[in-house]
Formats: sequence, C-alpha cells, structure tokens
Amino acid sequence: MFYHDDTLFQAHENRMRRLLLTLSLFPLLYGCSSTPAPKPVVKPQPQSAFINQTPPSKPFYQQGSGQGVSKGDFANRTNVDNFVQRMVDKHGFNGAELHRVLAQAERYDWIIRLMDAQAPTTTPPTGPTGAWNRYRAKFITPDNVQNGVSFWREYESELNRAQQIYGVPPEIIVGIIGVETRWGRVMGKTRILDALATLAFDYPRRATFFTGELEAFLVMTRDEGMDPTEPKGSYAGAMGYGQFMPSSFRQWAVDGNGDGRRDIWGTPADAIASVANYLKQHGWQHGADIILPVSVNPAMGEKLAAEKFNLHYSAAELRGLGVDMPAGVPDQVQAVVYPLEMQAGVTEYWMGLQNFYTITRYNKSTLYATAVAQLANNIKLRWAMQEAYSGL
Repeated sequence: MFYHDDTLFQAHENRMRRLLLTLSLFPLLYGCSSTPAPKPVVKPQPQSAFINQTPPSKPFYQQGSGQGVSKGDFANRTNVDNFVQRMVDKHGFNGAELHRVLAQAERYDWIIRLMDAQAPTTTPPTGPTGAWNRYRAKFITPDNVQNGVSFWREYESELNRAQQIYGVPPEIIVGIIGVETRWGRVMGKTRILDALATLAFDYPRRATFFTGELEAFLVMTRDEGMDPTEPKGSYAGAMGYGQFMPSSFRQWAVDGNGDGRRDIWGTPADAIASVANYLKQHGWQHGADIILPVSVNPAMGEKLAAEKFNLHYSAAELRGLGVDMPAGVPDQVQAVVYPLEMQAGVTEYWMGLQNFYTITRYNKSTLYATAVAQLANNIKLRWAMQEAYSGL
C-alpha cells in the first residue's frame, strides 16, 4: 500500500529518521515525525450478547410446527404471519414460539427516518461534495491512530494468530474495527430484533434484504443458544466490534479463542478472527498492495470510475488507456481506478487492487476502503515508530 499522511507525521528528529530508514518494513514511506507519548485507549465495555447467559435448560425456540397469534407492534400483520410460516417450513421453527418472540419486537419510526436519510439519490451531484475530506477528518486523526496502536498492543497475540491463520495483517484488522466501532466503543445500543423487524416489515424499499437478515438473525440466535431479545447493535442490524450483519455472522464469524462460542460483542479474539476470516474468504491476497496513486486524463478517469467496484481491467489495459501508475505493477494485475475529491476543482485518482476490492466487499464504498487503507497504514507506521523508540 503506497500512502503517506503528512498531516499526522511532520518534522521528525534526525535520529528517528535515520532509524526509520533502516526499517525494511517501510521502504516506501517517507517524512516521519516525532511520536507523542502513547495515549491510552478508553476501555470499551461491550455488552456481550452472551453476558449472563448460560445454555438454557429450555431452548428459546422449540422444534416442530405450531400456530400462534402475533401481539405487540407487529400484531395481525399478513407479512409477519407469512414470515413465521416460512420460518416454520424452511427452518423447523415452532410457529407459536416465533410469534411469541416477534411479539416482543418494537417498531421504531426513527429507524425508518435514518434509513431514508441514507437512501441513494437519483440525481448524482454536479459539483464538489467534500465527501472524502469529511470521511478523512472523521477517521484518520492522530487520536484514532494512537488508539489503533493501543488496541494492537493489547491484542497483539490475537492479531498475530489471525495473521498466521488467515493471512491478513494486524493493521488492516485494526483499521476495519476502528472505522466500524472505534475499537468496540461504538457498537450500537439498538436491539437487533427491533431494528430488523422494523425494517423487514415496515420498510418496503429494502424489505427483501432485511427480511433475509431477520431470518438469518433468528436462525443465528437459535443455533448459538442466544436469547433473541438480547443482542444489540446498529439501527440497521449490524453487530459487534466488526459490525457483522446476521447473514455475515452465520457465514464468516469464527470462534477465535476456542471457547465454543462466536462472541463478536464481548470477545475481541472472536471479533478479530472473524474480520480476518471475512477478508480471506473474499479474496484477500497476503502481502499485496491495496491502493496506488495514479495519473490519468480526467475524462478517462471519470469513465473508468463508473466501474469502480469491479476489477474489469488489467494493469496493462489501464496503461493502454493512458493511466500512469507506479513502476513495477505486473501487467496481469486486475485493478480499478477511482477519484478522490481533495477540494473544489482538485481531484486525485487512485488505483485499487484486489485487496481494495476485498475491502469494498466489507462495505461497498471507495471512501470506506480508502479510509481503512490509510488509517491502517498510519497505525502501522506509528506502531513501528514506537517500537523503534522502545529499543533505544
């Protein structure tokens, strides 16, 4: 990954500069600065979905068929009754028990308003939006970099183990968890049952997606032995340190510490391993670059950016289209080209490689993937600087 953030690391003492230049870990980074004293991370106090839960003597869901009448906010709803019947037929739930669970779900208008506020517009912006500058200012800050280093230090063995198993370096895992939840401090306080029921049954624009997530959530809680009214997360149903949706949890969450549970809320080892596994399963390439700065004619850049989420072009094809990229990129490497608006009238173009594409599978946003890559790189640099200081 080729990236350097001058706003975080400015002038540095000559001794530190000489020392850093010897670190083969950073052959492409330059212009480092002095490092302030480590700033401790405020310890998160996650409310694990497993807190105070022991395997119930009576399962939350009984196997078999059965009928029931919904009560509560989703009472007497055809779409709810149809959903319950589908869960009975497809997954063997007891209908009466599932009605009892859904009767405890609460509908929230504020969730629908927040989703509407994030709905994509049909008309693309015609001028500068400042989106990247806002994204960068939110996530790539000195405090976030130091907090990421502190998280890395606290869970170094878990991160190293994840790298050995999944091939994903610590700074990338730390970067994703930092962008997602500030290393566990902002995991969301909304009951997942409430969020997903509201969006599945009362948000037609994305009802299909959220109905699938509600289905996955109920199966997940049954299989994991969890009370479905307990897990909390974002208003859209994302959960834990890495903000996994229930369908992602079922497919890619793993037990990182060998205790037989996949607790991504209260067990950082599980969350770390789960993020790493997700990236590996979506094509992460160990040791490969993420993003590279390029130069291209703006008209061609805009044309290429229209396909920014798909690896349609090889490096050789991009060179043939006038994209000037760093030397040494193999011709066969697949890549995308995308813009970053730095300020009004100033746009940079970057080339995202396979690992960039993999990060966009976690969150389909070029701003997100770039923020993760740059935050991770700055965390890695700060880590090395502090390691070098500690050895003096």
